[in-house]
Amino acid sequence: MQYVSTRGTAPVLSFADAVLAGLATDGGLYVPQVWPSAPDTLTTDYASLAASVMAPFIGDEIDANTLQKLCSTAYSTFRDPRVTPLVPLEANHWMLELFHGPTLAFKDVALQFLGQLFDLLLEQRDEYITIVGATSGDTGSAAIDGVKNCSRVKIVILYPEGRVSDVQRRQMTTVNSPNVKTLAVNGTFDDCQDLVKAMFNNQKFREQQRLSAVNSINWARIMAQVVYYFSAAQQLASSGVSISNGVSFSVPTGNFGNVLSGWIARQMGAPIHQLIVGSNSNDILTRFFATQEMRALSVQPTLSPSMDIQVSSNFERLLFEMNNRDGARTADQLGRFRSEGAFAVSPEQYNTWLAPVFRAARCDDATTLEVIRDVFEKTGQLIDPHTAVGVFGARQHQSADIPMVTLATAHAAKFPDAVEKATGSRPSLPAHLADLFDHEEYVTTVENDLEAVQNAVARFTAGA
Repeated sequence: MQYVSTRGTAPVLSFADAVLAGLATDGGLYVPQVWPSAPDTLTTDYASLAASVMAPFIGDEIDANTLQKLCSTAYSTFRDPRVTPLVPLEANHWMLELFHGPTLAFKDVALQFLGQLFDLLLEQRDEYITIVGATSGDTGSAAIDGVKNCSRVKIVILYPEGRVSDVQRRQMTTVNSPNVKTLAVNGTFDDCQDLVKAMFNNQKFREQQRLSAVNSINWARIMAQVVYYFSAAQQLASSGVSISNGVSFSVPTGNFGNVLSGWIARQMGAPIHQLIVGSNSNDILTRFFATQEMRALSVQPTLSPSMDIQVSSNFERLLFEMNNRDGARTADQLGRFRSEGAFAVSPEQYNTWLAPVFRAARCDDATTLEVIRDVFEKTGQLIDPHTAVGVFGARQHQSADIPMVTLATAHAAKFPDAVEKATGSRPSLPAHLADLFDHEEYVTTVENDLEAVQNAVARFTAGA
């Protein structure tokens, strides 16, 4: 399997090279040259399922036994043996709990695997890398946990100061490891993401620091998330639910990576009927699906901060497909988006690629609290604000003959203030994080300035 850039001019890479590169040298994102089909027979054991679903993307670069070991090790860290268990919510509506990993968020599913993958590839090549990533809340802690014990990796995570929850922040800043650095940026997540991309686009700096990525710009992140769509369909079928008409998934979405993984699963043959894109008040994606125009507005802080985004990076991968893999056209549209704050797709593109699969919903803070309260009163379950956005979207687009699955992307205890405000009940952290607020924080505050951030990264990698 070979990988091409969505902007058309970067070199074609192998799987391992694409993973270690992260962002393509032309500023694009790597995608497989072709979308493979899933194997005909899939096991229900999650680690084995993951190895089977990911194998076509890896080809012969990692043998089957080694891949199975990577997956078994990665998913042994999850508190539930099913890894991503499916639980009933209401009539014909389930939640796929993606928060049973070490940092209580769906990012663990990919990043526990990615840490194992980095270790293997770097050991094989006798190389070292510096991971630089931006986070709107959950990616940072999951990435740090995934690589904090990797001997050949240093990691620097940028997060928007004051725009993540206290639990999210402390999961990053209390890790006292010599290969971990957290930078609080005076700006938004989009600012952090822009700084990361600018560092990657600075070829001299990129090569000097041996930069790599763990954000969902890294193909391996997307690949690993494809697996749980297959797992959810299997769990429904094994419980006697008919999936003959497919399964719909409601996905709370900011950077578009999680829902894109569902689209890829559908391309591979997963029985997916529709994908519902759930947005909070930062509703650039919902507005796009209504108008076919991507237009950025200012970012509004909300109760679901991981979705406080106006530049959904992973939409680029889908746009590349909509453009019949014309990298120059994709680059032109995204350049226009950067300079003018907007671009549009044609009615033909929308009707061919998007209308058959995607739906969208917008859920503001007041409605988010109402959904959290309603779910608690009806089921006794506490859900976090992001999951509530997904539940709202599911209810907007549910069909009587199609099972609906909402992706529960974070544990309620990561956002205790919002959950308590809605329900009067404050969720507690699992035992392994019960002392999180007792630990010292290690964080450096930096201005929203490329030179300042690059200097901080360079000092860290030099051991200063």
